[in-house]
Amino acid sequence: MAFIAGILMLDAPASALNNANRAYDADYDNEVGVKLIRTKDGALPYVSAQSFRFWLRSSLEQQEDWAAHTAPVFRENKVAYTDANPLEYWDDDLFGYMRAESKKTSARETKAGDASREGETETKTSITRTSPFRMSTLVSIAPVSIVKDFGTMSRHEGDPVPHVHQFYRATLKGLFSLDLNRAGTFSYRDQSGSRNLDEVRIQAAKDKGLEHDEANKEFRLPIEERAKRIAALLKGLAHLEGGAKQAIHYTDVTPAVLIAAVFKGGNNPLHYVVGADEKGRPKVHVEALKEALQVWRDSRLSDLYVGWVQGFHDEQRARLKATLEELGVSFRLDHPRAVLTQLANDVQNPANHHWLE
Repeated sequence: MAFIAGILMLDAPASALNNANRAYDADYDNEVGVKLIRTKDGALPYVSAQSFRFWLRSSLEQQEDWAAHTAPVFRENKVAYTDANPLEYWDDDLFGYMRAESKKTSARETKAGDASREGETETKTSITRTSPFRMSTLVSIAPVSIVKDFGTMSRHEGDPVPHVHQFYRATLKGLFSLDLNRAGTFSYRDQSGSRNLDEVRIQAAKDKGLEHDEANKEFRLPIEERAKRIAALLKGLAHLEGGAKQAIHYTDVTPAVLIAAVFKGGNNPLHYVVGADEKGRPKVHVEALKEALQVWRDSRLSDLYVGWVQGFHDEQRARLKATLEELGVSFRLDHPRAVLTQLANDVQNPANHHWLE
């Protein structure tokens, strides 16, 4: 099995990308806090994987090809779920789902009177799909000082209403992985996360003529369709938008740094390639890079895709390039958007379809 695995880094020069319900150690009742990890060395702001995945899904929905294949969402009182049909919907395929409908009479009555459910896929039993796309929490590479900003609502007569919010200056790093084998492959085994299809969806897969592996209880889309979905997700990363407090902090969350490759297995060898120097700035760890490429040389199936925005710690970009040239490693170095687009095109290239096997 092959995975696209890598790291990405966001430049947050003055940001509050993911906020907490209540500020830790707040000085004011109405203080809005940022999510952070407190350590003995200081505070590490973070963006949850759930938030990042929300940004990515929202960005993908702005792409014409993806938007046409986005699953509808249905709700029953306090329960919500997608159509859970990965045969039709790309987000159900690549982001996973859980659909366990309520059997209460009130829930059935609500469904019966909901016109928005026209075209809904009938569901016979509970089904789940673990996500082929995996994302870690994005955490600041070094402790930072949390800033408290005082603002006012003053568009009215009388005294202004004060409020406080926190923000920070940091470089956030996270890991990501995409299981190329599972993309477009749907199981009906009776085990947690693997019962992707019920009898209704199994019949639909048969009707569509999908490749059927009876021994492993799986159906698979044509490889060209699988590659198309993967490429669309990669292009979504290249056009990423999102984050809290954008009206007053306006942070570009397109990755400033992205390093990735196709590897055998689900490990992420690139975790420690970029860290922080003694001043908390991004630093290429040359020895970690050399070790990773040496130890995992028999697992890497592709060139190294290196995206690094010019103007963002240029000396480290040059350091990384020089090290890769010294090692004789085949790599692509460009802006992250260009590199992700190249990777998306390479996935769709029939010469590389063995990555998806």
